Amino acid sequence: MKLWQKNEKAADQAIETFTVGKDRELDLLLAPYDVLGSMAHGKMLAEIGLLTPEESLKIHHALIDIYKDINAGNFRIEEGVEDIHSQVEMLLTSKLGDAGKKIHSGRSRNDQVLLDIRLFIRAELETVIENIRALSEQLLALSEQHKAVLMPGYTHFQVAMPSSFGLWFAAYAESLLDDLLVLQSAYQVANKNPLGSAAGYGSSFPLDRSMTTRLLGFDMLNYNVVYAQMGRGKTERVVSMALSTVAATLGKLAMDVCLYMNQNFAFLTFPDRLTTGSSIMPHKKNPDVFELIRGKCNKIQSLPNEITLLTANLPSGYHRDMQILKENFFPAFKELNDCLTMTNYMLSHVQVNDSRISEEKYQYLFSVEAVNQLVLDGVPFRDAYRQIGEQIEAGNFKPTYSVNHIHEGSIGNLCNDKIQQAIFEVYDRFPFDKVASAMSDLLQR
Repeated sequence: MKLWQKNEKAADQAIETFTVGKDRELDLLLAPYDVLGSMAHGKMLAEIGLLTPEESLKIHHALIDIYKDINAGNFRIEEGVEDIHSQVEMLLTSKLGDAGKKIHSGRSRNDQVLLDIRLFIRAELETVIENIRALSEQLLALSEQHKAVLMPGYTHFQVAMPSSFGLWFAAYAESLLDDLLVLQSAYQVANKNPLGSAAGYGSSFPLDRSMTTRLLGFDMLNYNVVYAQMGRGKTERVVSMALSTVAATLGKLAMDVCLYMNQNFAFLTFPDRLTTGSSIMPHKKNPDVFELIRGKCNKIQSLPNEITLLTANLPSGYHRDMQILKENFFPAFKELNDCLTMTNYMLSHVQVNDSRISEEKYQYLFSVEAVNQLVLDGVPFRDAYRQIGEQIEAGNFKPTYSVNHIHEGSIGNLCNDKIQQAIFEVYDRFPFDKVASAMSDLLQR
């Protein structure tokens, strides 16, 4: 029997199958968060007199047991049960009787799922952020290790100016810094408590929403109950945009790696055990890992648009369309985390070619260096540019194959310590310790 059924009359099976969709499967990801939310809600109900202290304690202990079953992999949503909220309430009722029936007072499945998704997002974003920090440290370490190794820089796919592996690796670390800033905003949007908004219009019970906000470690409330419901879809869109910025960084890095492994570039390679081959071409070393990272990250970058199209024409209030948001939004976290960890793993084995820059075809990389040297010798820039251009046209240009870049962020002054410090500062602004402490307190018997 469903939570919303008034009698034993069975729902049409075809309708049930269609409307439930993938909820049983996807709601398992929300299971621990639904239990945590019920713990906080139960404590609050006792505080305002809708549960006795004895009922509240029994409910809390039963929820801890369910939470342990979830973590042990012994939990499932039974056949015929619509969703995680129904399953948890059914378990409480079967174990505690009337006390279990009281847990839903003052809330709706609408604010339950809002809360579960916020808690899920918060936990998943923490994993993404930890993986970004680890990858950025790897990139900066590689930058320092290879900072003296020059490589060609390109514009318009044409040989342009000298770059370096120090610059290249650190560029992606700084890109991840900006991605962290976007993730910080997304985390702040998600880290607001919607519990108590019920079906989107509040409750006649004297709910203490500030109490559940504190118990669940949120930074603040979604104060307006209508807006709390409007946050469904908007929160997912904002978070998916943040995920897409990380995916864009990884996708570009993956494209660079695929290009630089090409024999015509040959700037870097990887051990054979980290590449794949061909069934008919014995010489092949394919960058399959980075091609898959590129493809997965392109897919993640499409997610904000998909969410926008699903929700753009919905008025305020809850609509069943929002159920579909879970199907691609939830798996995006695992896909992005897999890409982050695999990129880090691959880069820990990267092999840099430190002699490529000396080849004759790269001699014109140093034309700007020659122009700048003439300027330093007192020649006006436009005259110096013309002189070197004429040498190139006449075939008389002789490069020095050396650079002297000393300004901030250049080959000779990477400022990696500044990038690292900025990453630490952004990371430290996430309230992970506060959240962990709140969750630990909530799980105490």
